[in-house]
Amino acid sequence: MNTYVLVYLCSWLLALLVTPIVIRLAHRFNVVDSSDIRKVHSKPVPRIGGIAVFVPMMVLTVSVLFLNNDIGDKFHGIQPKIIVLLSAAAFMFLVGLIDDIKGLRARVKLLCQLAAAITVCAFGIRITCITVSDWFTLNLGWFSWPLTLFWIVGVTNAVNLIDGLDGLAAGISAIACGVMVVLALYFGQPVMAVIILSLLGALTGFLFFNFNPAKIFMGDCGSLFLGFTLASASVMCATKSHAIVGLTLPIIALGIPILDTLFSMLRRFLERRSMFSPDRNHFHHRLLALGLRQRHVVIVAYAVTLLIAGLGMFMIFTRNAQTIIIFICILFLLVLAFRVVGSVQLRKTIAGLRRKHRISHFMKQEVENFEKVGLHFRQVKTFEQWWQTVCFAAEQMGFVRGWLPLTNRDGTNKILAWGENGPYRRVSDAAGKDKEISHEDTKPQRELDINKKQKSSSCLGALVAGNNYDIVKMTLPVRDRRAGPPLNLEIEVHANGSLESAGRRIALFGRLIEEYGIANLPAASRKGCLTALPQSSA
Repeated sequence: MNTYVLVYLCSWLLALLVTPIVIRLAHRFNVVDSSDIRKVHSKPVPRIGGIAVFVPMMVLTVSVLFLNNDIGDKFHGIQPKIIVLLSAAAFMFLVGLIDDIKGLRARVKLLCQLAAAITVCAFGIRITCITVSDWFTLNLGWFSWPLTLFWIVGVTNAVNLIDGLDGLAAGISAIACGVMVVLALYFGQPVMAVIILSLLGALTGFLFFNFNPAKIFMGDCGSLFLGFTLASASVMCATKSHAIVGLTLPIIALGIPILDTLFSMLRRFLERRSMFSPDRNHFHHRLLALGLRQRHVVIVAYAVTLLIAGLGMFMIFTRNAQTIIIFICILFLLVLAFRVVGSVQLRKTIAGLRRKHRISHFMKQEVENFEKVGLHFRQVKTFEQWWQTVCFAAEQMGFVRGWLPLTNRDGTNKILAWGENGPYRRVSDAAGKDKEISHEDTKPQRELDINKKQKSSSCLGALVAGNNYDIVKMTLPVRDRRAGPPLNLEIEVHANGSLESAGRRIALFGRLIEEYGIANLPAASRKGCLTALPQSSA
């Protein structure tokens, strides 16, 4: 017991000594975190505080593990695993430090996390089986690899994402460390107890400078190191115990960052944004939006974490179904807390899922129509066939109307057009006076009314219920082989409640015009053909 107390106190004191040095170094080399729209601090703050957590933890852990005592003897029995765990954690610290100083892309950091997680898994730090009850043991087999990788990478990113307020990530992680120390001692794992106690001491010493108003942030070097160490250590505890409490108790202790990450991923999925994109809808941001001050938000998060961790401790003394029931009830309380602050809204989530499904359906249909029309364009040999295919493409892709002003070699003008009743043509002389109006098909003649609003004949249908007459207009240049300006193909598209859908259909249509333009037609098929109509005549 004296060893455990000494490890904690020495790590705590060393963190108190190292943190001011790190603050001065950060200011000297300008490694500070400036304020922006996502952040709540108003002045630059050093962002490499993870050094003040990493150094005390590593110094105390390595010093104790090589002592000639019972803990040292236990260490020799699992030496390869512990060395790999600490080495991988140090690697994550270096990745975070590079990101804090120079900046790394999110995908690069994710690949580094996967590499570190694969390394510890390769040395046997995996969740191989879970004992659900006295008579049922779930052997995971090969599934232990993806489960362990998902857990380590997930917790690492969860701690990284929750690091948004002064002392928030450090305090919640310190509570989680306390829970895991109890778990390690209960299942007879003194080596893991020493590692986690040294981390706990470093965190509590660091919090003297990190709590609001913070003089230093832990940065990515701290959050990545902290998250990876907690995740890997919890796997070691679960591997030793095999009992389901060995896995569920760390989940509860880290419940806020884990659920916050899951809900953030769901939110970005529904909004069709990148999973790496930032936002201001995290648990702590929602509490700030309710009017709480930063210090109060952190205290509320601490209180919730202490409450659920305290309730989770009862799982140590329960068996079988009782453990599962307690775990489910605690998860329900956590979700309820997120519901109260507005981080999760059931109706909005369901509506978002429906909207995403509807948009995905229309996107798929638009691409199918695009590919079908492309087959027709590949068969085109003459200008007349080209124009008929353009009209067919416009109809298939839900356009209202389109027209192409042309000038013949004899000086007469004409406008090839397409509307809901099909293609038709207006011909005029060189002076611009109409001579005749005729359809391309056998339908009765009618005047071309460009300004008349017609209902779209799109086979895609509207994205919203009811008729929508919002129209998007655009002019597409059409190149031919003649010198001079290109032809101007003017089109109108119903927005149908979604400018995104209209823009996507126009983009696909433009791609067809570009890939299968007039310039690609055989030269013989264009004999006596057309030039651009002067802009004044259009």
